[in-house]
Amino acid sequence: MKYIGTPQFNHGTPEKLGVLMINLGTPDAPETPEVRRYLAQFLSDPRIIELPRWLWKTILHGIILRVRPAKSAEAYKEVWSETDGSPLLSISKKQQAALQKELSARYGDDVVVGLGMRYGTPSVDDALTELEQHNVRRLLIIPMYPQYSGTTTASVFDEVANRLQRTRWLPELRFINQWCDEPGYIKVLANSVKKYWAENGKNDLLVTSYHGIPKRYLLNGDPYHCLCHKTTRLLAEELAIDPSKTKVVFQSRVGKEEWLQPYCDETMKRLPKDGVTKIDVISPAFAADCLETIEEIEGENREYFMENGGESFNYIPCLNDDAEHMQFMADLVGKHIQGWPEADANRNKAKEDEHYRVSAALADKLMSADPKLEKQRAKILAKAK
Repeated sequence: MKYIGTPQFNHGTPEKLGVLMINLGTPDAPETPEVRRYLAQFLSDPRIIELPRWLWKTILHGIILRVRPAKSAEAYKEVWSETDGSPLLSISKKQQAALQKELSARYGDDVVVGLGMRYGTPSVDDALTELEQHNVRRLLIIPMYPQYSGTTTASVFDEVANRLQRTRWLPELRFINQWCDEPGYIKVLANSVKKYWAENGKNDLLVTSYHGIPKRYLLNGDPYHCLCHKTTRLLAEELAIDPSKTKVVFQSRVGKEEWLQPYCDETMKRLPKDGVTKIDVISPAFAADCLETIEEIEGENREYFMENGGESFNYIPCLNDDAEHMQFMADLVGKHIQGWPEADANRNKAKEDEHYRVSAALADKLMSADPKLEKQRAKILAKAK
């Protein structure tokens, strides 16, 4: 194996902390070839489809990739912007910039925020390469999924690990599994609902829609289902509303296998018949609005609800790059980098000693080149002090 190295590394270059945000991904364009490429990568992930590889490859390449890309491309065209392109990528870039600004205000120029997508571009590989160019020696990974699932968070870990297995000089590494039960997150989520209600009025039922997964994943130990219900319960408590005024549903199922229930589309068709004709819908599993929230929830499922007798359907947007959301993300970073130099309250004093550290590194380099240079090394260190 050929390992990825840093042959141009300069001893004494200041080390930095990298924060890498990773979301699901998006095709490069809303056209069939690009969508086919994206879906091929996405659906080839064994974390997504837990079937024998030979069987799934036959189904994927023999049926799905022949039919689904054209249909999905039409859906992407509905949400694609002429100026910003993919909403998920556009919003993710805004989140990256906002988090960089927030962390720079707290930690100076010691922190670099990167952005990668699990599938598509910018890839995790590219994002890590860019952080390495900034001499990132400590790395915090943030999968942009509030609730843990093997299909999402663990898949991000797989991709990061795959890249680091090919990396010669590994950084110190920390990984955030979830944050759906962080008080700060629940407060920000609740505030977004309160703000929407203040501006648009409050309907009779708050529906929280989460991306679904096959039910057998739950039965095999994936905690995602429980974390979704926990998020909704905590949100109701923060909003001070009766739990009966909320409803958990799961969206985006595919195939004939049973997925987590109740299904969002079937619920939208049934609610008006049960006498619930005014609802608010929010998608707490998504950190940024995307195809699944804009086209599927605000478009398709709104139509199901209204066509079956609904009177009012209000979609509450994801937190996206909202200032309060990004402040929470910065708080989350601060919590997980404790013990690293960048989080040290005395880092300014440490920066005063940077000249000495650089000199020491150069002196060490001299020793590496020729152990006989010990006297010269001592002079450099003495002068630096």
